[in-house]
Amino acid sequence: MTGVRRGSVPVDGAAASYLTAGDEQAPPVLLLHGTYWSRVWLPVLERLGADGLRPIAVDLPGLGRSEGELTLETATVPALTDWTERFLAALGVEEPLPVGGHDIGGAIAQRLLAVSGRVTRLALVNSVTYDSWPVPGVARFRDPGVAAKTTTDEVVAARRGAIAAALARPADEAEIDEYVDPWTDPRVSRSWLALAGAADARYTLELVPLLAASAHRKLLVWGEDDTFQLVSYAERFAAEIPATTLVRIPNAGHIPTENDPDQVGAVLGEFFAG
Repeated sequence: MTGVRRGSVPVDGAAASYLTAGDEQAPPVLLLHGTYWSRVWLPVLERLGADGLRPIAVDLPGLGRSEGELTLETATVPALTDWTERFLAALGVEEPLPVGGHDIGGAIAQRLLAVSGRVTRLALVNSVTYDSWPVPGVARFRDPGVAAKTTTDEVVAARRGAIAAALARPADEAEIDEYVDPWTDPRVSRSWLALAGAADARYTLELVPLLAASAHRKLLVWGEDDTFQLVSYAERFAAEIPATTLVRIPNAGHIPTENDPDQVGAVLGEFFAG
């Protein structure tokens, strides 16, 4: 995509990589990934940039194209939330801003809203909520013995299967290869295992009362056919958390940006722009 570019900024002595689009002076929007990487946001970045926004889809430390390596301690949602604050500071983004989160990135986004006060509007795209996570394919790596015996090749194979299911549409080998490429690096593979090992539903459950007390606008964009984060959780969130709107994306899976980028991009752009 010609309007998308990759940048980086040092955070904690390591380069934090991110995808962005639009005018550098446009209002920033932070986009967070979970067990994937910034690639999940790529299909909607140009659209958001064209809507007068500056989307910033960062790779969490040790994941995607970012340097560093996660541990069980630094891969928790609270620790990654703190890291995200430092990333924003390194970018020079000081004011509160709209934030979008996908998968476990949604847990970080929820915490940014509920605890840090850094969020003006919150969009969750097939995000973890309540006790919806970790899903079995991730939860098995919470066993230290399993994680210790898991090789890079095994992580790549597991992620290939997860990506194929998450796309919820036919995908050729080249596209899946592009998605799994970062995990072929043993450092990134170890970081992913740390993220899986630190996955814990208490990090979203403890935020529910704070989110329920928040008047900030919240948007849920959900692929209806997601087998990882069921739409029933989104329905519950929309019913229980004030100022929440649910937009269902039909015939879409866990990464609806890949199934209907036009609709998802339009809905997010309108919401973020206010």
